[in-house]
Amino acid sequence: KVAVLDETGKLLAAETIYPHAPQHNREAALKTLRHLIARHGATLIAIGNGTASRETEQLVAELIRAGEPAGDIHYLIVNEAGASVYSASKLARAELPQLDVSLRGAVSIGRRVQDPLAELVKIDPKAIGVGLYQHDVNQKQLAESLGGVVESVVNQVGVDVNTASPALLTSVSGIGPKLAQQIVAHRDDAGRFTSRAALQKVKGLGAKAFEQAAGFLRVRDGDNPLDA
Repeated sequence: KVAVLDETGKLLAAETIYPHAPQHNREAALKTLRHLIARHGATLIAIGNGTASRETEQLVAELIRAGEPAGDIHYLIVNEAGASVYSASKLARAELPQLDVSLRGAVSIGRRVQDPLAELVKIDPKAIGVGLYQHDVNQKQLAESLGGVVESVVNQVGVDVNTASPALLTSVSGIGPKLAQQIVAHRDDAGRFTSRAALQKVKGLGAKAFEQAAGFLRVRDGDNPLDA
């Protein structure tokens, strides 16, 4: 399963290739990959560490060695723990309604490279395997405790507004689920934010919300270096 993303994590294209057993359509797979890289100017290929990971790595290495398409392209292997849980979730259906479940996993793996926290925050912490005794404790308290950890991590690390998912933005002080959707919708329409101040153009983000959230939001490579 192949997904192409832009620098903000927006889906540009999705395909399925069959380079391995039993189909062995290796040439067709290489042709599809070359076409996608050339068309979208891809610079990095992320490969999930699940089934047939090594075989896919060999395929990609062969593609890069051949030097086609030209350009500086690299690859890396990504931990895909919890990606399948995400792809079948209600959140994934809302984010990528047009995509098949298996292709949603490919999108998630790509986004993990761009902004790991933004992607991992979408997975229920219990699905990452908190331990054998997670079912024996009070479920409400466990959920609150894990939610608190996610919230404190998000606010300590800060959030890159140009790659953040609505799920990640919702954990930021002053931003609720509806406002998080508005920020991402604005980014999809108008392109990346060049400064923190540009967030004030988002519909529904008033002065009070901006005051609460701004300290936790980052803009990398923007107009003002302090925004990072």
